[in-house]
Amino acid sequence: MKQPVFQALAEAARSNEPVALGVISGVKGSSPQKLGAKALFYRDGRIVGTMGGGCLEAEVQRRAIQSLRTGQGTSFDLLLDHDFGWDDGLICGGKVQGLILPNAQRPGEQFWDDLVQRRAALTWGVKEDYSIALMDLPACADSGLSSAPPSAQSARWLYQESVTPACAFWIAGAGHIAQAVAPLALQVDFDVTVFDDRPALVSYQFFPREVHLQAEIWEKLLSTPLPDRPAFGLIVTRGHRHDALVLKDWIHKPFRFLGMIGSARKARTIFEHFIHEGFATAQELERAACPVGIRIHSRTVQEIAISIIAQFIEKRAELLAEGLPGSGSG
Repeated sequence: MKQPVFQALAEAARSNEPVALGVISGVKGSSPQKLGAKALFYRDGRIVGTMGGGCLEAEVQRRAIQSLRTGQGTSFDLLLDHDFGWDDGLICGGKVQGLILPNAQRPGEQFWDDLVQRRAALTWGVKEDYSIALMDLPACADSGLSSAPPSAQSARWLYQESVTPACAFWIAGAGHIAQAVAPLALQVDFDVTVFDDRPALVSYQFFPREVHLQAEIWEKLLSTPLPDRPAFGLIVTRGHRHDALVLKDWIHKPFRFLGMIGSARKARTIFEHFIHEGFATAQELERAACPVGIRIHSRTVQEIAISIIAQFIEKRAELLAEGLPGSGSG
């Protein structure tokens, strides 16, 4: 998942502003945040990110500001019980371990910007002396962030985290559904590309600047190779004929999941035609979900878009559970 903390660290490095980074490096039992949660603490009391809020965050902030005064990194080990969190209602009963790293901006703007951009797989970590550095270890299987305590082979590291490029999300069609789906997909950390043969719609008038847009005749668009990372496909063109045209090609591309707008009747008609004409086998067509989206009784374009994105998030999470390279959202 995109990390505002990394962005803030790059900005702090650029302005040479001292900041302290707090990271949750271990969790046992119930807690308000998970392993790898982080926040950036400023001397004036500002916070970017969160360690879980409430008294836990207040205590980490107190220690972080102290670390900025002393310049010394430290660790913490807090039990979230009645004694610690009663006043703020934080009585999860779990145990949280973490690190506080003063002057976390010091690795430099380029260091943190590389983690923001995620153009390549990178693994960074915190050494025993509380310094921050890149690691000479393979990146974990995650398209966002993957955190782990140090292993026996890397005992000199107190914390490890891997970042890899986001999963690709290809959308065939630039109409109302695509215009509603694309910004949602960006928000949940997909790398979105929209294809259409109508240049008037393939425009940043309708899509966020972060979306990649391609306008051409379909024959040329369909020759575009998938990127070398997990990819998901959504077919929402302007009609059955164009949907079938795209499906005929995309069903043979190695998408991790492929969805197509339409009814069950539409799917049955197109699939039977594909099998009869030899365009695809029944087994291949099982990879295409039509109608796409989870069932939430959606009616409006926005509701349909939410149902679609929910299904793609679910499919991406299944990849993470299987441990496939580049799966997950962090």
